[in-house]
Amino acid sequence: MNLKKCFCIFIFLLGAMTVNATAGSKIKIVALGDSTTAGSPGFCPPSQCPPKGRGDQESQYAYWLMKRNLDWEVFNQGVNGERSDQIFKRFDSDVLSHQSQMVIVLAGVNDLYQGKSIDFIQKNLIKIYEKAKRAGIGVLACSVIPYNFSSPEVKRKMKELNDWIRDYSREKGNGFCDTFKAVENPAKLETLISSPDGLHPDKDGYHKMGEAISNCLQTTLKF
Repeated sequence: MNLKKCFCIFIFLLGAMTVNATAGSKIKIVALGDSTTAGSPGFCPPSQCPPKGRGDQESQYAYWLMKRNLDWEVFNQGVNGERSDQIFKRFDSDVLSHQSQMVIVLAGVNDLYQGKSIDFIQKNLIKIYEKAKRAGIGVLACSVIPYNFSSPEVKRKMKELNDWIRDYSREKGNGFCDTFKAVENPAKLETLISSPDGLHPDKDGYHKMGEAISNCLQTTLKF
């Protein structure tokens, strides 16, 4: 099975997106999200633990993106515990301020945990996606990743949300990466393949996320 095809879909209404960087400069990418972007529990990102972050650098998917792609500069803008509406409120300060060419959006799991509706999450994600596009920033939307203690109702809503993220991305010409599938335990579906706390990936899990996201970006964007 081709893992790149399994994990990512990128369809553009007007053809493939080209991300331009001047000679010798790095391509700027913002990783926007909650604790599963921040790198919890192994890493506290610079936005929360300035100036350089604290903990195991390898416990964040942003590290693996830059390790594999030396011409990428990835800004970890994950904040523990935030819902999609809170993440949207940080867009100007955490995305536009970096003058990035691409934003990776992974949000919604805390909304589900707190009992928010699918409609609530969708509206906030649309605001994030559309604000990025209006600013000329490419969007890679990621599916929400599982956690081991979710209820049957949360599992149902998570599948509905992730299906919508995939379908909306296809309809609007955004990128999509199935990060849920990248870290799902094949022996126990809808749980994490490896986790120190049952809520977040461990270092190996973040490595898998980084590989999946990198494949999506490399396969579908003309850098």
